[in-house]
Amino acid sequence: MGRSYDKDKIEISRYILENVPTEAEVTRIEYEGPTLAVYTKKPEILAEQSKIVAEIVGVIRKRIVVRPDPSVRVSESDAERIARELIPTEAEITDINFDPSLGEIIIETKKPGLVIGRNGTALQEIIRKTKWRPRVLRSPPIRSKIVTHMRHYLHSESKERERILRSIGERIFRPRTYEVGDVRIIVLGGAREVGRSAFLVKTRESSVLLDCGINPGLRRAFETFPRFDSPEFQVDSLDAVVISHAHLDHCGLTPFLYKYGYDGPVYCSAPTSNLMTLLQLDFLDVASKQGVTPYYDARDVRECVLHTIPLRDGVVTDIAPDIRLTLHNSGHILGASMAHLHIGEGLHNIVYTGDYKYARSMLLEAAATEFPRVETVITESTYGGPADVMPSRVEAEERLTTVVNRTLERKGNVLIPVPAVGRSQEIMLILDGYMRRGLMREAPIFIEGMISEATAIHTAYPEYLSRDVRNSILHQEVNPFQSEYFTIVEHPSVRQDILEGEPCIVLATSGMLEGGPVVEYFKNWAENDKNTMVFVSYQIEGTMGKRVQKGVSEVTMVDNDGKMGVVQVKLQIESIEGFSGHSDRRQIFRYLTHLKPKPERVFFVHGETAKIHNLASLINKKTGINAIIPRILETFILM
Repeated sequence: MGRSYDKDKIEISRYILENVPTEAEVTRIEYEGPTLAVYTKKPEILAEQSKIVAEIVGVIRKRIVVRPDPSVRVSESDAERIARELIPTEAEITDINFDPSLGEIIIETKKPGLVIGRNGTALQEIIRKTKWRPRVLRSPPIRSKIVTHMRHYLHSESKERERILRSIGERIFRPRTYEVGDVRIIVLGGAREVGRSAFLVKTRESSVLLDCGINPGLRRAFETFPRFDSPEFQVDSLDAVVISHAHLDHCGLTPFLYKYGYDGPVYCSAPTSNLMTLLQLDFLDVASKQGVTPYYDARDVRECVLHTIPLRDGVVTDIAPDIRLTLHNSGHILGASMAHLHIGEGLHNIVYTGDYKYARSMLLEAAATEFPRVETVITESTYGGPADVMPSRVEAEERLTTVVNRTLERKGNVLIPVPAVGRSQEIMLILDGYMRRGLMREAPIFIEGMISEATAIHTAYPEYLSRDVRNSILHQEVNPFQSEYFTIVEHPSVRQDILEGEPCIVLATSGMLEGGPVVEYFKNWAENDKNTMVFVSYQIEGTMGKRVQKGVSEVTMVDNDGKMGVVQVKLQIESIEGFSGHSDRRQIFRYLTHLKPKPERVFFVHGETAKIHNLASLINKKTGINAIIPRILETFILM
């Protein structure tokens, strides 16, 4: 196999060398992850003649990136000095970093257009004088600690990152042992339940895991983890992990794979990479505070960071010898993706939706519906029951406004438990917008927990936000997340002043009352019927949030002295489902009937059993599509 791999690589290298100008001085050609890296002593030549590279890509059908050979790069300090001299001061550079493993100089600026220059001339000049490949990023209005720390970590571990990418590249582009066939889906989690999403796609040649989540509402590993005890799952033979989005029920166990020997890639969008790391580290922090031994540690999270390869939407990427991956917007949370797997040369195509919203929201655009080919769909069914018909977004916003106004009028406080990612930012936009328009009573809005950091990550990726918010940030230079109504709670020491202060609104994590700062507000405000708790996100069975939502009169909680005590639940409970990042029953039906092309079969997962059965029956009767309701550990042969 080694000789065959070398032969393929030699043939591709020979073709590239024959078609690249000799004056570019190509020094070597390496597989780096899903990309073919061409190292050259004069990268500016290929930057100026980009058409040549595009023509080569069209022939060899592999992604190519031109990298400056390390031997010709100027020092990082000199490169930074030269870049600052070449870039006009009005571009407002905020930071310059380097990624030695990729030969990139990363330039953060408030006005990227001025860095790029007309027809990219400024970037070509930077390449020519520094021999570093520039990557220009827009400076986020709010600085994210996790984004900064991840960049610095990747910089410090550039040699290891280089090794990882080359190892991944060799595995992706290895010669096929078998002809493409025997496409199977093995259900490891997320069937007839909400939580621990994990679906294994296997061919004769390859093995790809779609999501790797936990069930946050359960404590026993047998019910919390995906069923990695399946004989079909072998971590050593796993080619890739694809993460649809950053919620823990989809990504929470990914570092666990590295603890037990996985050395392969994780593919996801760039925002998901940052948010996933944030939530995994928070998961460890919460476990530590609760005295629970976590399933992995911070070292495993760092391994996950080193192995993660972010992809842009719409970019076709080789992830195994016979599988190509393309990500598409799912409309669920920032960076959430639908994964399109193209197996063989058009042999079979799978769309894994992850969680999705088939409607525009104030924060995000609606889920994508058009794919080159689709035979099999794996769809979530969270709100698939007959009663799961949500109000319109406008109706939900108006109801929230009414609830807030009534609570503030009676001098009560509004507590909104939210996941740090998604619903937090949506509710922030709504509260700010309605107060500014005079439709909602003005009151201080306190932002607690990880919400502020997650919001900073949102501002780092405006291209993933809705058209209106994106334009506001990029073109009008108005950041709605920095409203005068918002106060970030920087330290728990100020919490007592909020608890005893004037009527206010608090957005706090966690969204299911399973820990986090929201618990402190709940304990203090639960026994006063003037106050209101507003649920705006899904509550998984078994969580404290679900019990309170159902109307329990009392709950047992740990007090500030560490003793168990009973808290009477007298505050008003409101559930407003219209803000969900999931599609309701009508939207799921519309989505599946608007998919282009029409699929042959649909697997219904990520939902309660009764709801899934009802929805699958509806789809089968109305559309004729083969509706499948899998069980945990079932294997399905697609062809």
